[in-house]
Amino acid sequence: MSGLGYCFSTQRNMQVHLIATVVVLVAAWLLKLSCLEWVLVLFAVSFVVVAEMFNTALERTVDLFVDTYHPLARLAKHIAAGAVLVSALNAAVVGVLIFLPHLRMLLLTIK
Repeated sequence: MSGLGYCFSTQRNMQVHLIATVVVLVAAWLLKLSCLEWVLVLFAVSFVVVAEMFNTALERTVDLFVDTYHPLARLAKHIAAGAVLVSALNAAVVGVLIFLPHLRMLLLTIK
């Protein structure tokens, strides 16, 4: 729990992910997603949070062992950040595929 707390209290991107997660979960509840849709949304959200935590752990480990600039340390950090980007893009695609049909139905019933 301390690692999770550290990430949420010190990492701006993790705070952004937390806000996005709350918005997504509220929307999922309001739109009454199916059980399968909930599972997919929760996996997508969790994937982003886990990727961000691994990124933070890698960055801290590199900082622990590298005092000066090193191209391999930079590369390791960029690769970890790229993994977070891939997970976030995955979550966005999952979100569009799941939420768009529900939002369309909602808009059609409002008209």
